[in-house]
Amino acid sequence: MPAARRVSALAAVLLALATVIGALAAHLLRTRLSPQHYEIVQTAVHYQFFHALGLLGLGLLLDRIDSRTLHFAAWLLTAGIVLFSGSLYLLLAGSAPIVGVLTPLGGLALIVAWCLVAFALLRASARPSP
Repeated sequence: MPAARRVSALAAVLLALATVIGALAAHLLRTRLSPQHYEIVQTAVHYQFFHALGLLGLGLLLDRIDSRTLHFAAWLLTAGIVLFSGSLYLLLAGSAPIVGVLTPLGGLALIVAWCLVAFALLRASARPSP
């Protein structure tokens, strides 16, 4: 399977998970969570949605521009989503507070990934359309 398709499929899975978690939070957890905890789950879901949509776009872009930098950015973006949103989900589920160290690392991975995308786009030349 080409890398572009793998990245796009991974993005679709992350989007589906964000939808499920968001729905569970809105319908089952809203009355059980404190307002502060509900805000945290909303932040995690929003970040997962926005960056997974970006990852989907990056997968489509990889179909046109074959760049090792873009490939690395896609995996770094995935790691950032998992670290940032995943650590927030784990904290809400009762994990040890030390898991909170992963949240800013995930945010940093997201920032670096998007900077790499910008760098790769400024340097790349697109494949001609068929």
